[in-house]
Amino acid sequence: MAAPKNHRSVFLGRLPLPERNFLADALRTETVGGVLLLAAAVAALIWANTPIKDAYESIRGFHLGPGSLGLNLSVQHWAADGLLAIFFFVAGIELKRELVAGELRNPKAALLPVVAALCGMAAPALVYATVATTGGGSLKGWAVPTATDIAFALAVLAVIGTALPSALRAFLLTLAVVDDLFAILIIAIFFTSTLNFTALGFAALGLFVFWLLLRKGVRGWYVYVPLAVVNWALMYNSGVHATIAGVAMGLMLRCHRREDERTSPGEHIEHLVRPLSAGLAVPMFALFSAGVTISGGALSDIFRRPETLGVVLGLIVGKAVGVFGGTWLAARFTRAELNPDLKWPDVLAVASLAGIGFTVSLLIGELAFGGDPTLVGEVKAAVLVGSLIAAVVASVLLKLRDNKYRKLCDEEERDEDQDGIPDIYEQGNPDYHLRMAALLEAKAAEHRRLAEVASGRATGDDGPA
Repeated sequence: MAAPKNHRSVFLGRLPLPERNFLADALRTETVGGVLLLAAAVAALIWANTPIKDAYESIRGFHLGPGSLGLNLSVQHWAADGLLAIFFFVAGIELKRELVAGELRNPKAALLPVVAALCGMAAPALVYATVATTGGGSLKGWAVPTATDIAFALAVLAVIGTALPSALRAFLLTLAVVDDLFAILIIAIFFTSTLNFTALGFAALGLFVFWLLLRKGVRGWYVYVPLAVVNWALMYNSGVHATIAGVAMGLMLRCHRREDERTSPGEHIEHLVRPLSAGLAVPMFALFSAGVTISGGALSDIFRRPETLGVVLGLIVGKAVGVFGGTWLAARFTRAELNPDLKWPDVLAVASLAGIGFTVSLLIGELAFGGDPTLVGEVKAAVLVGSLIAAVVASVLLKLRDNKYRKLCDEEERDEDQDGIPDIYEQGNPDYHLRMAALLEAKAAEHRRLAEVASGRATGDDGPA
């Protein structure tokens, strides 16, 4: 006998109001940052494919920084290793918040996005490995198509104007957060060649001091910012990718609210730092990493070389099949029931969006093929082409259901009593029904008054003198 209906959880159902409000604030910043990311990527491509491309190479290859501290880096490395640490710091806070207050706090609810993210990383890696092995290419780039760029994906949503319901957006955001976690683990485990244990030991000590100061309630940016810079520099010199320091410090922040707090320290700091990450760090990384020379011959070579073809197919096919298949399997075996307002093709559209890999994919491409500048450029071009095709496919799939999405969003946003809380969250509250009755009565009285005024004008009655 089938389990009773109320024993089945709803997948992609309505979010709790606090989670929905937090999501809306976060997505506004991510969307703006994504548009800036798109603009920076386009600017880099134009700059690198015009007569002034030599200036582009000179600027991103210019070295600065204290050599005695092992930090005499090129502008491109400062963007990839330095500014991206801010991006990963925010990712660490997002992950911590998801673990204590978001979708990942409940193991049963977390299973879906975690399984979807894992399958969404395993499938592209498998596709890449199959193509590379069949074509006699290098397996070094297996991790390139595994990452999802949430800012780029949300920028695509902003550009095409699709009004996704909050549950679908939350699923995409949670999926990307988990994706970021596994991408971080991949970078830390597979792209750390030699270790300087002295620097690593001091980095661990610095992180412990950072955690201890947070536990003691010490306040002041002038304490934490210099300490964060020191921790980053020590992590860089240890041989572990420097962005890991950003993630570690983000995970240390407290992201649950106490009774006397409107926001937790983690949420407050994320609110302050997220615009810096989305508005400066990621666009600057894109500006100095996405500039690859692209010609007709180079584009055709992307589909001939096994490494680059593996990246493209991994992003387009591997991501969509992995995320969708993982979600369906997890829902099937956890008895999660899809929101009746949505269909499985909606999940496939979001899964296609996950194929937009940019920031982390470009970074992993640089790490994987760092010894071959020509191949690095070709792999970057493959990431751009694969992400573009995935964006087009996802846009078509989402547009097919655009009218349905808009109807659901209008239902979520409707606030007839204008109390700042969407009506859909108050329908079980008796006070809500009283307010609605009073509002309807007031509207009816206003309509009667307007009708009487119109009737008086029609008969020429100006009323009492």
